[in-house]
Formats: sequence, C-alpha cells, structure tokens
Amino acid sequence: MSLTIRPIEPADRAEWEPLWRGYLRFYRARLEPEVTESTWKRLTTPGEGPYGLVAVKDGQLIGFTHYHFHRSTWLIEDTCYLQDLYVSPDIRGSGAGRALIMAVVEAAKRHGTERVYWLTQEYNADARALYDTLAKRTSFIVYRR
Repeated sequence: MSLTIRPIEPADRAEWEPLWRGYLRFYRARLEPEVTESTWKRLTTPGEGPYGLVAVKDGQLIGFTHYHFHRSTWLIEDTCYLQDLYVSPDIRGSGAGRALIMAVVEAAKRHGTERVYWLTQEYNADARALYDTLAKRTSFIVYRR
C-alpha cells in the first residue's frame, strides 16, 4: 500500500508512544515520563515547536520525525534542526525514512529556509547510509555538558 506523510495529530498518541520508546531505546536514552508528556504536548499544540510528522502505511503509524526552526548567527533566515527521526525496525528500507526527511525539507522551504541539519550516532550505520545519499556530512564534533 501507499505511504503517507502527514502532521502529527493528538489522536496519534497511542501509536506514537511505542515508536518514541523504541527510538529512545535505540539511542540508549532514558527520559522521565514528564519529559515525554511535555514533548507530546508541544508536538500537538498548534504554533508551538517542535513540529512533528508521522509516516502512515496501511493505516498504521510506522515512523515519525520532530523538527525545530531557530535563528542563526550565520544566516538571516531561520535554520531547521531535524531532531528526531525513527522508523519501525520491521519497515526500514521501505523509503519511509527518506520520505520523512524530504517532508521536513519541504516544511523548511515553506518556512523560508533551505538549511536543514541533523545528528546521529556513529554506530547508526544503517541510517548513515541513507543520510549520505541526502546530505553532506560535516566535520563538526558535538560537545555536551
């Protein structure tokens, strides 16, 4: 069947949350329930960021992406940070990840920016193989405190 990419909706919570947990597990992250609740509220509040898109196949959510727009000291227009991207493991390779990224690129264009960037772990070889076909890898190293 066909793949649909659309904005996340409040009614998606029951299907989004298991995907969110899978995403956090993949990145070896633990969040307090209050963080997930706050994230969900932000994703589903019109005009609030971050923004969310979901991939739907055969009536089921199979993936999501969350993204932000923010100002930059290097650009006049905003830039777009694709913060989270996840596709259910049993559906990977179907084009859903690519479609979600391209939907964010289109959202960025509608917002008035051409720059979209994202991060991933070095060990995420499958995703990196896709990303290498869509964008240029930079030499930046991330520090976090």
